[in-house]
Amino acid sequence: MNIRVLFVFLLLFTTVTKVFSQEKYTLSGTISDGASNETLIGVNIYVPALKIGTTTNEYGFYSLTLPAGTHTVEISYMGFRTQEQQVNLTKNTKLTIAMNGDGEELEEVVVSTDRVRSNIRKPEMSVSKLSMETIKKMPVVMGEVDVLKSILLLPGVTNAGEGASGFNVRGGGADQNLILLDEATIYNSSHVFGFFSVFNPDAIKDLKLYKGGIPSRYGGRASSVLEIYQKDGNSKEYHVNGGIGLISSRILAEGPIVKDKGSFLIGGRASYAHLFLKLADNDNSAYFYDLNAKLNYKLNDNNSLFLSGYFGRDVFDLAGSFTNIYGNSTLNLRWNHLFSDKLFSNLSVIYSDYYYGLDIDLIGFKYESGIKNYNIKYDFRHYVSDKLKLNYGVNGIYYDFNPGIIKPTSEGSGVNYKKLEQKYAFEPSLYLEAEQQLSDKISVMYGLRYSMFYRLGSGNVNSYANDQAVTFNPLFQIYEKGVPIGTKHYDSNEVIQSYDNFEPRLAISYALNDDQSVKASYNRMTQYLQLVSNTSSPTPLDIWTPSDSFLKPQIADQVAVGYFRNFKNDEYSFEFETYYKHIKNRLDYIDGADLIANEAIEQVVLNGQMRTYGAEFLLRRNTGRLTGWISYTLSRSEQQTPGRTPAETGINNGNWYKSAYDKTHNLAVTSAYALNKKWSFGASFALQSGQPVTYPNGQYEYQGITIPSYGQRNTDRLPVYHHLDISATYVPKPDRKKGWQSEWVFSIYNLYNRSNAASVSFRQNETSGINEAVRLSIFGLVPGVSYNFKF
Repeated sequence: MNIRVLFVFLLLFTTVTKVFSQEKYTLSGTISDGASNETLIGVNIYVPALKIGTTTNEYGFYSLTLPAGTHTVEISYMGFRTQEQQVNLTKNTKLTIAMNGDGEELEEVVVSTDRVRSNIRKPEMSVSKLSMETIKKMPVVMGEVDVLKSILLLPGVTNAGEGASGFNVRGGGADQNLILLDEATIYNSSHVFGFFSVFNPDAIKDLKLYKGGIPSRYGGRASSVLEIYQKDGNSKEYHVNGGIGLISSRILAEGPIVKDKGSFLIGGRASYAHLFLKLADNDNSAYFYDLNAKLNYKLNDNNSLFLSGYFGRDVFDLAGSFTNIYGNSTLNLRWNHLFSDKLFSNLSVIYSDYYYGLDIDLIGFKYESGIKNYNIKYDFRHYVSDKLKLNYGVNGIYYDFNPGIIKPTSEGSGVNYKKLEQKYAFEPSLYLEAEQQLSDKISVMYGLRYSMFYRLGSGNVNSYANDQAVTFNPLFQIYEKGVPIGTKHYDSNEVIQSYDNFEPRLAISYALNDDQSVKASYNRMTQYLQLVSNTSSPTPLDIWTPSDSFLKPQIADQVAVGYFRNFKNDEYSFEFETYYKHIKNRLDYIDGADLIANEAIEQVVLNGQMRTYGAEFLLRRNTGRLTGWISYTLSRSEQQTPGRTPAETGINNGNWYKSAYDKTHNLAVTSAYALNKKWSFGASFALQSGQPVTYPNGQYEYQGITIPSYGQRNTDRLPVYHHLDISATYVPKPDRKKGWQSEWVFSIYNLYNRSNAASVSFRQNETSGINEAVRLSIFGLVPGVSYNFKF
């Protein structure tokens, strides 16, 4: 590491540390669900007299430094009864709290005053949190609860089209989202080509989406971070819960390994719609299955171990002639250690793998590709004082890319064995971040991340004239593949190309009073992995590849300003944010780019830039029988790839053009109504501008063949996307808290049967000979029912 890096980190560290002369002691501990011992994330610990508070971290730990003396401490969390504790601090004290849920009082504590005040004053912004209770009340396709579909109802988040996988945040691509499940990277978050997400709702404990103001501990993507944690498992009692739906079922079991010290959780899902196809003599099938597992054990008061994993696969078979298998696998071993009541640490060793396989029996070949990473990270939370908290750590990720292997599966197929060169990379990083309360009104969070990236051998690297892998043909005014003039071989682990970047982060909150504040943030993110895809939404066939001398890392700078307010004793809350984001080195593709099994991707891509900007509005009703929110986003997302020289045209003549993720208008309304103990209802409405597309603007004939011609990119749009969904939940015996408990969930997706366009294609009518546009729609009106149980 060079001297300047050490100097910057030491300077930042010494700037934020302070010495407090007043006698103070530390109150620390963990907070958990009293019924299961499951640690709770984001519990608010607040001292009203001092207007000092904190929240529990991802492992339920908190630490709060207070003056000596007796204090009243309030502990509040959504869905649990607010508690008060009298604490007499004469020394450092550990206070472990078990919270109790209370269905009768749930309405009064859904959003407590102190919880909202803490959020108003906290410098955190551009962050969306959804509880699993809220997500499970949302109507979805086939009655299947879906984590990813729920975040599409948040401001600044859109889908890539009807039935498309992935999601877009503030005009960025789906590949620019870092998706973490128990800290492990998920490279493809969808089942059945985007119809469902890979996340089993029964196994999920917490979900948080960072759209901006991203903390320094995160890096590697240009747009957002979706952080999801699995449940630890019940360490008090054995329980089983699950559900039976129209196309899939799920079951989850949890219980103690050693009571109050260790627990296990194991859950699985599987779809079975393909079985009904076989009954109808249909040889086609499409199904998925996945498995979630977790073990945890508390060695003593200062040490805990966690082992968690995920495995999922999708299988698509077309009458035995075409088989597609893909999915994710992850494994994570974590060690929590308390060095003191002020210093918490977590060491994680993580493995993540994404596999894609394609077997075409008709042609006689099999294609495989994928990406693996091996990750070790060590994070520290240092609670320096009641006004200062430090986060710092190191991280190293080793990547193994498999761009593709083609294997013949039968003799005489005419297909030759071909293996594209494996690619390797190493991405180390370190960070330091401070969260500090400067005054009663001003809180700040500031930090720095230093990331490095090494593209490693072994492998061969092409060289080109003028170092340009893409050439420009001035006669035809088009870009063409460059012809290599040489090749250089690199040995195993030899550095082919290296990068390093400083990524500063800053967020500030100014509280106008207890009910309203203004906030601002800036963050820089660097993305060293590139998703090679020229589709608007990710597909299983897309290939991840590392940055090198031709594919530069994407560098995103984002600024955001917002106003936040609570009304009527926190019954209502309002958020407004406006943002601007600029991304350097965004990949763009030349016309006619061939991406499948391409050994020289650099010959079909150019480095451009991207900008997105917009305004987001969110109005919530937090308490009462009727809860929900209205969100609206007005935004623009554009790309530009100018010519490298004055003679080159660039893409779209070097002008800015709408990206595939541009959605000018995005409106979402969602609500939940509790009629009584037995019946509750939900509804959601979504409306988005149509996705930008390029339609043909003419046609010509060549040797008797009609060929369409195209103008500039993305000048047209698909029709406006919108649908209304409703649901009803019936609980037969709502007062039963022990034994068999169940509920029925009835839903209708797309109530008024809107035919939203997944795509529009053009063809010549066989009868009239007139050209016509054909809309492809995935879903019409879709009813669903599921039966959920637990015991």
